[in-house]
Amino acid sequence: MSRLITLVTGQWADLPLAVLAPKARAFGFDGVELAAWGDHFEVDKALAEPGYCERKRALLKQHNLEVFAVSGHIVGQAVLDLIDVRHRAILPPHVWGDGDPAGVNRRAAEEMKNTARTAQKLGAKVVTGFTGSSIWHLMYSFPPVPPAMIEDGYRLFAERWNPILDVFGECGVKFALEVHPTEIAFDLYSAERALAALDRRPEFGFNFDPSHLIWQGVNPAEFIRAFPDRIYHVHMKDAIVRHNGRSGLLGSHLNFGDSRRGWDFRSLGRGSVNFEEIIRALNDIGYRGPLSVEWEDSGMDREHGAKEACDFVRKLEFPTAGRAFDAAFERG
Repeated sequence: MSRLITLVTGQWADLPLAVLAPKARAFGFDGVELAAWGDHFEVDKALAEPGYCERKRALLKQHNLEVFAVSGHIVGQAVLDLIDVRHRAILPPHVWGDGDPAGVNRRAAEEMKNTARTAQKLGAKVVTGFTGSSIWHLMYSFPPVPPAMIEDGYRLFAERWNPILDVFGECGVKFALEVHPTEIAFDLYSAERALAALDRRPEFGFNFDPSHLIWQGVNPAEFIRAFPDRIYHVHMKDAIVRHNGRSGLLGSHLNFGDSRRGWDFRSLGRGSVNFEEIIRALNDIGYRGPLSVEWEDSGMDREHGAKEACDFVRKLEFPTAGRAFDAAFERG
């Protein structure tokens, strides 16, 4: 049986869920990964208002959509980050508060605990998201970075995230970190180090997204095979790598959509990701969860792109064989 195809709603948070839901169904999606921003899934209301989660499920059911995951990326980023003015633009006012960095970190941690509690009420088994990182700014080792500074970063990660993951465990919900630049894990080796920092506790795994690996030179299929028991959720998202001798991996301080960048996000099938190998790797590890389309392409109309992406994934999917192709030659 083919995996279900869902839509990440975060890039559509400017639209009320009541407007987006019929669109998502018309595009061909089976369900959604609800963003915990806009009006799509408001954690404070889900916690305080009786019937809030039931109303969200009823709205989606009206359009024959299911919900499989909650996206807690924005608030999760603030748990471990060194907070600055940029965070004010993305965080809910009750998490930002007075902007005191330590207070923002604490309130973000509490909000992530509540995200687990409300995801349980909603019936979602996975919260996808970010962790933030207190050591991302140390990526290039100059001035030289003592190993102890990196070790301290992973210790801080464990100190702040273990209490959050305790609540995830109590709720029977998994946290799936999207391995991504600016997070505590951004490639295979840093992902392994993050698991080790948490003593490989089962509540913590990964939201696989090939678009953030391909431009770094990491083989996305190899990431899947490296962590077969930790792929808790999957994003289908593409990126183009187009080095022309002028630009490099670091983006040149040019924003997404600028043609001078060395890489950028693209609609599925129009970038550099080999999705055939990803599907085969997911089949190899037995992943049966949804394939969640996170659509981003600065040069394409998003409604055209969302439908095209859904069709692309549906054509890409195929059942596993169940037997060797030359089994007819086997002797009993």
